[in-house]
Amino acid sequence: MAPETSQFESCEMLGAFLASTPLVEETWRLCRRANADAHQSFAVKAVGRVSYVAFSGVQAVARSRDMVELDQNVFGRCLEGKGKIMVDAALLQLFLSFYVRPDFNQKMLEVLKQSKSVVFGGHSLGGPIASLSALWLLTHIRTASLAHPISVFCITFGSPMLGNGPFSQAIIQERWDGNFCHVVAPHDLVPRLLSMTKSADGEKTRSRLDNDHDQDQERCSNYSPFGNYMFCSDKGAVCLDNATTINRFLYSTMAATSSSPASGVEDHLKYEDYVGMLSYQYMKMRCSSAITHCGSNSEAGIAFALQTLGISSNQEATYKAATTCLATARRLGRPRSLNNAKMAVSLAKINPFRAELEWYKKHCDDQLGYYDSFKTRGASRREFKVNMNRLRLGRFWDQLIEQMESNQLTRDFHKLPKYVNASNFYKLLVEPLEIAEYYRTGKHREKGHYVEHGREKRFKIFDKWWGEKDEQKTTTTTRSKYASLTQDSCFWARVEEAICLIYDVVGETDSGRRGVLLDKIGEFERYARGMVERKEVSVDVLVENSSYNLFRNEWRELRAQLQTSQSHFHQFQDGMVQ
Repeated sequence: MAPETSQFESCEMLGAFLASTPLVEETWRLCRRANADAHQSFAVKAVGRVSYVAFSGVQAVARSRDMVELDQNVFGRCLEGKGKIMVDAALLQLFLSFYVRPDFNQKMLEVLKQSKSVVFGGHSLGGPIASLSALWLLTHIRTASLAHPISVFCITFGSPMLGNGPFSQAIIQERWDGNFCHVVAPHDLVPRLLSMTKSADGEKTRSRLDNDHDQDQERCSNYSPFGNYMFCSDKGAVCLDNATTINRFLYSTMAATSSSPASGVEDHLKYEDYVGMLSYQYMKMRCSSAITHCGSNSEAGIAFALQTLGISSNQEATYKAATTCLATARRLGRPRSLNNAKMAVSLAKINPFRAELEWYKKHCDDQLGYYDSFKTRGASRREFKVNMNRLRLGRFWDQLIEQMESNQLTRDFHKLPKYVNASNFYKLLVEPLEIAEYYRTGKHREKGHYVEHGREKRFKIFDKWWGEKDEQKTTTTTRSKYASLTQDSCFWARVEEAICLIYDVVGETDSGRRGVLLDKIGEFERYARGMVERKEVSVDVLVENSSYNLFRNEWRELRAQLQTSQSHFHQFQDGMVQ
């Protein structure tokens, strides 16, 4: 028998946290106030060092099913993923109408100065505005210099879906899915509307719900849930974080009732009641012994979830479908905490490969150094093994990132010191070899230079991890000796690009273009000299036949030639004047 695992892991913890704190109630109170205020209004309230920002659900919007890409001028380039990251055009326009308002910007500046935490909230159409505001602030925090760290959270009530699948996946990749919680009433139509397939023949939703769950993709449009969904009823709440499971529950909870469209609208306006009962009912259900008859912890977890959602065993078809849904979600992967433990074992297994590369670096040719020895390597057994170790380490880190992006590891995984430090050491040790292979095989002539056109995704991700760690440092230290590893992992790529620029200058006849190239070379020369002076490079950078010394010699000769040419030109001019 397979070991039992819980399919409600971090999402259940989030649900318990929200039920035991005033976050949901405070956010709802402010949403209710914003709804009662003027059209297209928002409200701000500070409770200690926590600021709540709520948006009115009363908004004028031109309803369409068009989707557009996120505006990079507003959200930057933080969100990346497979496929185009798109959101509903009308809902994005609603957010932008607030984003450009001077009063909103002024309030947000005050919030950022005074608060340690910001909670965005919105009911109905205010929900997508709150979600996009939270997303904007998360991207802003990453690039801005703030006086103190700020945590961001978003709670919506009866919010329509906002973006497509790549949008949802990109938020998971950034580890921001835990920053969003969408509260959904059992029969509220609004959160379900945009996820339903257009039906040209007017087929009713109920008949589509009775189809087999394998047809989910046919029943769903481009819209996809993101973050956590808290399904509320008068008996409590269940929190889910898997997009497929959320989609199925959106249908299952509606199929469990014979309610009319009018009751769906009525439920959309009953969040006051659900929020008021949330804490009491959640704790009551946690202490309930009504499901102790279940034969295993897994069955108890499923029965508890369905009972809380108001799906009883008397509704045989719906109960069976919902049970299958949760059981399938459980089998999709082992718990994230267990995956973390397995990843730690895998990390230990690759340490010998890393150690062999360190040994290779230490025993490289004293005249060439680490980078150039690998770039000009022959066909020896030792160098073949070094190259294989490079590939093995890259494969391990790619698999780790793949598990992160598929939400199989804990949300704080990228902040665990073990992996932040290990990934940075890997980057500093191995990326010079990746650069050497790139230029050794001439890929820069096919694709362009490494930094812009050849750098692997894993290294960019590790830059973010280490950058977030560096933000927490308050002091800097001065080195007394050269670093064991060059602290800019792309240093050798910049050297190679500078050498190519020197050759371009020699063949360039246009004076304007030549001036631009010379400025770029001079900029790199100053940067590299600063690295050396601060001892942020490894000693192998300075060995006699390194590519960096080649650059310095070529640059010295070019400047001498330019000075000679200018001297001859001035002498020629003087002769013309005489």
